[in-house]
Amino acid sequence: MMRKIVVGITGASGVIYGVRFLETVRKYSTNTEIHLVMSNTAINIIKHEVGLDGESLSRLADRVYGEDELGAPIASGSFKHDGMVIIPCSMKTLASIAHGITDNLISRAADVTLKERRKLILVIRETPLNLVHIKNMELVTLAGAIVMPAAPAFYNKPRTIDDMVNFIVGRVLDLLGIENELYRRWGGYSEE
Repeated sequence: MMRKIVVGITGASGVIYGVRFLETVRKYSTNTEIHLVMSNTAINIIKHEVGLDGESLSRLADRVYGEDELGAPIASGSFKHDGMVIIPCSMKTLASIAHGITDNLISRAADVTLKERRKLILVIRETPLNLVHIKNMELVTLAGAIVMPAAPAFYNKPRTIDDMVNFIVGRVLDLLGIENELYRRWGGYSEE
């Protein structure tokens, strides 16, 4: 059965998480249809941080929408999907979702994901946090979203940046029910 996932990439630093997520879904889940929205700022950050253009990243998705395409299928609750992930999720996007402001396609798709009681995962990438950020995380959590800070674990003894990125992406895939082997799972303490 074909799985459908909506992916939003916003203009927060850490777009490597979104890039790796798309690459990995393509690798591990051939039965997944990806609907991608990148904010205009994200396209600039992708070029700056990972040296890709939006066109290159678009090739990893089945459907790509502009942030202003509010008439896109994913803007409606009647569009059935298996979950949405915003990776990375800027504090502006978090605030929009928390307060029901649907002024672009990413926040609109997130809003309908929540109202339809579908899985919404927000991979936030900001530090330190202020009280406004924390209150917004509380609001979206109460509404049914999963807030997942991009905070890699160290029990798996990462050796590279890729190891740390893979941990976060692997955890997101776990939350979506997509099998993967991106990171070493916790197996308990060893007697070293």
